[in-house]
Amino acid sequence: MPYREDLVKIMNNNTFSGVLVPALTPFLVDQRPNTEAFVHHCKWLVRQGVHGLAIFGTTGEANSLSVEERMALLDTLIDNDIAVEQLLPGTGVCALADSVRLTQHATNHGCGGVLMLPPFYYKGVSDEGLFASYSHVIDQVGDARLRIYLYHIPPVSQVAISLKLIERLVKDYPTIVVGIKDSGGDWQYTTEILKQFPQLSVFPGSELFLLDGLRHGAAGCITATGNINPAGIRRVFDHWEETDADELQEKISQIRKTIQAYPMIPALKTIVADFYGESDWLRVRPPLVQLAEEQQHQLMGTLRELDFGMASN
Repeated sequence: MPYREDLVKIMNNNTFSGVLVPALTPFLVDQRPNTEAFVHHCKWLVRQGVHGLAIFGTTGEANSLSVEERMALLDTLIDNDIAVEQLLPGTGVCALADSVRLTQHATNHGCGGVLMLPPFYYKGVSDEGLFASYSHVIDQVGDARLRIYLYHIPPVSQVAISLKLIERLVKDYPTIVVGIKDSGGDWQYTTEILKQFPQLSVFPGSELFLLDGLRHGAAGCITATGNINPAGIRRVFDHWEETDADELQEKISQIRKTIQAYPMIPALKTIVADFYGESDWLRVRPPLVQLAEEQQHQLMGTLRELDFGMASN
């Protein structure tokens, strides 16, 4: 089992380690983002001990948000005293100019980094084209403070970030391309990144891989279910070298598997709505739809059988 070096030593220019949460985005009845509920939830996550907020990711329904909505929500979090160094906003979209604009906005604020999808509308594109896209954003932003965490999620985007592409980006932009969120679900790919690029902060996109990831040199995880189980997941990160680590991992894996048996985002919003006692949290932005009432009862009943609740975990 490889020994994981001290995080400060292996991260160098990197800014994040630990448990990061892609925060859910609540919506009002007219489908505008509910800024008050968004801030409240993000502050609750911080109080639970998460290390960062990966806002505007898949779980946050980011690709159903406009550029202006993302920028306004980021401004609102900062205005409400969420520390900028804890923020990792998603800035990768299909339109190159929009990626530049979002990335520049986050960097100007001093965010700890940005999480950047490849442009994903066109399928079967070459590594050369993807490199050109990332390179254009970096060059246009032109700011030495920029820290990019690549976002690999081919089950959704259908555009993979290859090992060869990572190699080229890290070689040409060693102080800017500093990490990756790997939501591919392919453990072999994850271990190859960890082996080939020890200078990167590697975050599996599910806590199912958290303990194994830490044992192989990962920096933590960026996980949707951190929205409802942040303290439990944090315990694995804090105690991964201790004798009860496997038991702690099994507990969070059981919760994760229960939730991912349903459409993930509506399921998470069901749990959050129950916790806050606010039915507005059930709302998702089309084309997503909320869980049917029967599914909501089934999900919450299963979690109660597991003795799980957001308030107690």
